[in-house]
Amino acid sequence: MNALEKSKPEQLENKLNALLWILQIVAALIYGASGVMKVFMFDKISKDVKSFGALPQKIWTALGILELVCIVGLVVPALTVAAALVLAAESLLFIWVHIKYHETGSIIMSAVLGLLMAFIAYGRLVQ
Repeated sequence: MNALEKSKPEQLENKLNALLWILQIVAALIYGASGVMKVFMFDKISKDVKSFGALPQKIWTALGILELVCIVGLVVPALTVAAALVLAAESLLFIWVHIKYHETGSIIMSAVLGLLMAFIAYGRLVQ
């Protein structure tokens, strides 16, 4: 096999790596927007979302800061697994909050993001 040819497992690993990077960047953008809203726009957005009443504003602000810290972790390879696991755990909290307020769309979104974070953590662990 010459240098330009790659084995099937190596090609699959490269495709998985590319997929994980794309998912990490998309997740970083989503969590970046979410974190900014929780930290800097809470008063404006909390009026329209009943579930923001489930926790004190200081907790929402702390969660927003956590999300902003984790977006750095999503793009720094040594921190990706930890950041993804923290965000997956946070999704469980949000699922509970949204169940309490019967917000089906938000339950689904939180579950999808949590599963995405779990997939990223697992993918980076086995790579």
